[in-house]
Amino acid sequence: MIYAKNKDALSYRGIHPNLDLALEHITEKYLDSVGYDRVELKGSDVYATRFTYETVPEEESFFEAHQKYLDIHIMLSGSERVEIAPPEKLTEFDRVEANDFYAYRGEGDYRLVLSPGDFLVVFPNDAHRIKMRVNGPETVTKAVFKVRIH
Repeated sequence: MIYAKNKDALSYRGIHPNLDLALEHITEKYLDSVGYDRVELKGSDVYATRFTYETVPEEESFFEAHQKYLDIHIMLSGSERVEIAPPEKLTEFDRVEANDFYAYRGEGDYRLVLSPGDFLVVFPNDAHRIKMRVNGPETVTKAVFKVRIH
C-alpha cells in the first residue's frame, strides 16, 4: 500500500514500469481529462476511469482484492473512509476470476481517509474496503487506474 499526496506521485517510480506510467499521469491536467469511459494509457495493462457515487455506512461495504492488477485511487472531490487488510485474514464470499475480482468480509488492519489531493495504491496483497462514510453521506468523485503487474 502507498498512501500519499498527488504532488509526490513521482517519488514512487521504480517499482514496476506499468506503475511508473500511471504515476506520471497523476497530474491535474490528465485527471481532468479522465471520463466515465475507460481511458487507456497502455491497452488493458494501464487504464483509468472516473467514478462518482455516494458513500455508504460501513456495514454496506466489503473488501475487494485483485491478483493481476493493482489499483490507484485518486480522490477528486469529497472524502471517503478506506480500510486495508491482507486477503488471507478475511473471509472470501465472491470471486470473478475473469475480471480479477475477489470479494471479502472482515476487519481491516489499516484505516485512512481519502480526500482531494490524496492517492492510494493498493497491491494484490492489499484487500481494500472503499466507499465508506466519513461523517455522513457524501458524493465523491475519483479516478481509478488499473495497472497490470502480473
